[in-house]
Amino acid sequence: MPPQAEIINGKKTFTILENNPEVFNALSLKLGLSPDWQWHDVYSFTETSLLSMVPRPVLALLVIIPLTPASAWKLDRDAEDKDKPAIYQGKGPDEPVLWFTQTIGNACGSIGMIHCLLNGPASEHLVPGSFLARLKSEAVDLGMNERAKLLYDSLELEEAHQSVAEIGDSKMPSLDAEGHTGQHFVAFVKGGGKLWELEGGRKGPLERGSLGDDEDVLGAKAIELGIGRVIELERASGGGDLRFSCIALAKKVE
Repeated sequence: MPPQAEIINGKKTFTILENNPEVFNALSLKLGLSPDWQWHDVYSFTETSLLSMVPRPVLALLVIIPLTPASAWKLDRDAEDKDKPAIYQGKGPDEPVLWFTQTIGNACGSIGMIHCLLNGPASEHLVPGSFLARLKSEAVDLGMNERAKLLYDSLELEEAHQSVAEIGDSKMPSLDAEGHTGQHFVAFVKGGGKLWELEGGRKGPLERGSLGDDEDVLGAKAIELGIGRVIELERASGGGDLRFSCIALAKKVE
């Protein structure tokens, strides 16, 4: 039996997922991604020989970034979000990306994956009638809190997440006093010619810059604007926490 979701401090809380293609391939298929697509490990953002192992184009990146109270990224996040309204107002078919705030504990992996699959070209590869296809249709016209409730109340999402929680080959990271690992999942997707950073713990989607028609999210420019920016923040601050990992969504390799 898979581990069950718990109620911790009054909030539904999932089991933490490992950022592993095996985990997210299983979860993506359960929730409705076409089997023609899969997640691949990204071993380098700069080494050509390692980048060539990932099929192109890459439709989305799901990354883990170190997040601790003293990290440079935490300070950067706080500065970016400081003056933004608490309630994100975006909704409707003209919204450039579909974004969800996170209200389920330890669900950042699943919500990051949902951000990857419901935005940009990946959203064209959902199985009709699947959880993901229904979620996309139902969430478009809803506000921030109503979207979050769709996820929170979904038994289908909970069961799918928990069913893959024991897949993987690494030891579960230790938790801090608040039950966090000090790491967080973030999605990078391309939509409307822009690179978007999507995370349920922020105050809305973050536009990171323009990408050309021939540039995907694993290209040099997208890396510089996205995950590379965060890595450079950590390096420039003198921090040594480089617990970054990344998987990429691309065509299935037989």
